[in-house]
Amino acid sequence: MKEYKTVENEASDFFIEKKSRFIGYVCPVKTQEEAAGFISKIKSKHWDATHNVSAFVLRENNIQRCSDDGEPSGTAGVPVLDAILKAGIVDVCVVATRYFGGTLLGAGGLVRAYSHTSKIALEAGGIITMAECAVLETNVDYNFYERMNILLSEFNAVIRNTEFADSVKITFSVKEAYKEALEDKLKDISNGKYEVTFIKSEFAKA
Repeated sequence: MKEYKTVENEASDFFIEKKSRFIGYVCPVKTQEEAAGFISKIKSKHWDATHNVSAFVLRENNIQRCSDDGEPSGTAGVPVLDAILKAGIVDVCVVATRYFGGTLLGAGGLVRAYSHTSKIALEAGGIITMAECAVLETNVDYNFYERMNILLSEFNAVIRNTEFADSVKITFSVKEAYKEALEDKLKDISNGKYEVTFIKSEFAKA
């Protein structure tokens, strides 16, 4: 997988449906333990809520879990999970808190309400694309530093660190798909004087 979508921040949003208050909470997570911790935190915060429905999806091993937390089976956890899956988002946990307002919504109403709660929570978290990137390093002379910055900009590289000593050491990341072309162009414009050193591969915000 070269790219995937997730949420950038922990966030929340809410809406009212027939006097029931639905609050959607979202958090980026990487493990089942992180998801469980977030669910526990929201349950503690809203200990007096009628229900704290939850769902999470993890990229590693494609783990998917959901809980109705006392709502009729299939009317709460599954809609929250389905909204995550339809958005194509992974490494995320959503908790949909409900305070009952006195009017029954029916099975269809619950499905729509919990699906919407999940959707607005995901949007509040800020949906971002993570791309497979190569972290690279190069050393250039001071008189080539400005040209190097221009080159990095051309390939949408992200500068991680710059050290100024006898030469300038630049640590940066670039999408894996651009790595080879950037290396070739650097050699070309420097007449083979400068090269890059591969540090590691990782996923970073595209």
